[in-house]
Amino acid sequence: MADKLPEVWLRGPLSNMPSLVQPVAHALLQAREELNELMNKFPEALLWDKVAGMASPGFHLQHLSGVLDRLFTYAKGEGLTQKQLEYLSAEGKPADNISVNLLVEQFNLQVDKALKQLSETDESILTEIRGVGRSQIPSTVIGLYTHAAEHTMRHLGQLLVTVKVLTA
Repeated sequence: MADKLPEVWLRGPLSNMPSLVQPVAHALLQAREELNELMNKFPEALLWDKVAGMASPGFHLQHLSGVLDRLFTYAKGEGLTQKQLEYLSAEGKPADNISVNLLVEQFNLQVDKALKQLSETDESILTEIRGVGRSQIPSTVIGLYTHAAEHTMRHLGQLLVTVKVLTA
């Protein structure tokens, strides 16, 4: 335990990251660390199992990647592509070609992509309006980024409980 690092937000500012999006970046990095540790050696046979009718680990892993992709797309002022819509409709549906390692790697890559976008964000656009979903419900760039971090941590918490119960 003595070798354990403090949480990411207590490790200081991230270099090359705009100040106002640092908390979002910290949350995503924290989520990645915790998710990778949690899913290390998780049994493939339990990937789609549910606890008390709640979402499976496979769903949470897919959703974590998908929601980051979608919210960061909206933050760029873009609509979702057909590929993103297909990914959304497939979330939570077991498939033979999906493994724990694949889903963890997809999440890691999505966090990398999000961090790159955050690092390139001009802080002057953070309050600009961005439309969300087909209805183009108004949010802001900072609202989308903040929700992405909050939503990621919420699902990570649900994943943590589900994994702990399934592997107990």
